[in-house]
Amino acid sequence: MTQSATQNGSNNKDYVFSITIIGILFFIFGFVTWLNGTLIPFLKISCELNNFQAYFVTFAFYIAYFVMAAPSSIVLHKVGFKNGMALGLFVMALGSLLFIPAALTRTFYLFLAGLFIQGTGLAILQTASNPYVVILGPRESAAKRIAIMGICNKIAGAVSPLILGAIVLNQHTKDVVEQLKVAVGSVRLDLLASLAHKVILPYIIIAVVLVLLSITLRLIHLPEVDTDDEADSISSDGTKKTAWYQFPHLVLGFITLFLYVGVEVMAGDTIILYGLSQHFTLDVARTFTTFTLISMIVGYIIGIICIPKYITQDKALAVSAVLGVLFAIAAILTSGYVSVAFIALLGLANALMWPAIWPLALADLGKFTKAGSALLIMGIAGGALIPLGYGRLVDVIGNQSAYWIMVPIYLFIFYYAVAGSKIRR
Repeated sequence: MTQSATQNGSNNKDYVFSITIIGILFFIFGFVTWLNGTLIPFLKISCELNNFQAYFVTFAFYIAYFVMAAPSSIVLHKVGFKNGMALGLFVMALGSLLFIPAALTRTFYLFLAGLFIQGTGLAILQTASNPYVVILGPRESAAKRIAIMGICNKIAGAVSPLILGAIVLNQHTKDVVEQLKVAVGSVRLDLLASLAHKVILPYIIIAVVLVLLSITLRLIHLPEVDTDDEADSISSDGTKKTAWYQFPHLVLGFITLFLYVGVEVMAGDTIILYGLSQHFTLDVARTFTTFTLISMIVGYIIGIICIPKYITQDKALAVSAVLGVLFAIAAILTSGYVSVAFIALLGLANALMWPAIWPLALADLGKFTKAGSALLIMGIAGGALIPLGYGRLVDVIGNQSAYWIMVPIYLFIFYYAVAGSKIRR
């Protein structure tokens, strides 16, 4: 590793500057990622979709992580972490610009293509930034650093649905929805077109900001982290590891991250449609994603205070999984504001899972850290498949009962926390 990355605070200025820049990046991809919770009900209305079709928004966005994680690892090997992050921002900008023809033609598949390209950029960005945060300081406090990044991410996630919601799910949208109930022919098409056009300006602004950040990142100095010089990892029985799949805790970590991202996305991106199913009005329900993100911010703050001083990363993950089970069941068994509140509280349960899973899964990987990171990034595809499965269940058994899918997921996460993360051979 390079000196500034490995001496763990010997150059405090570089350390603080690097963490600040990465925090800004986490804010940006949090802002873009958590727009999906608003896009789902918006595109369901403007493109006339059912629940299952609407959740292809999350599928297109998160499946890019699975498809592009391995290529992202190759890119990082060639260009390094910093240039990889800049490239990721530029690709995200291209995806944002695709929303213009998608909105002008009201073509759902173009929206999905734009979301996939955004996800591709984020796959590159996260493949670089997550291990960068882990390696930049002591591994035992990695969860704390990732929690700080999580706060940046979730503050953006709390703000972005409010901003986009005020533009695309406002009173005008509510009025158009009422008019669509009786409109036919060209009048109906004009109303739908007027809705679709609402996303053009926001995504032009997003694209411009992403390009400017990409250029800025290329121009500034960040210490490069080189994991290839690390020694081969040694298993508990003294055997050298020669491939990433020889690390059971990494493979199980991939499965855990896959499941975790699925329930995290569900907590943030399904809550608006769930609120509508609980008879809340559109102007009220559009704010619910923000409450989930606020819950996550509270969880991250708890993590920063408590990890590792009062609780270890694996124990924090176990407690979080238990809370997830309890909150999910409570949401299913209650109704109205109480039920929606328990879905929002899943943000609290989920908050410490990402920052705990990463260091547990990447522990002792040595020169396989980049490959392990790429594998974990592929696990983000859980955000593509699990909410889609939820959407299918909603069309069959209803919004509330479909949340039962969360319970076995949280139980597996609990297993990884107490046992799976400790397996070394």
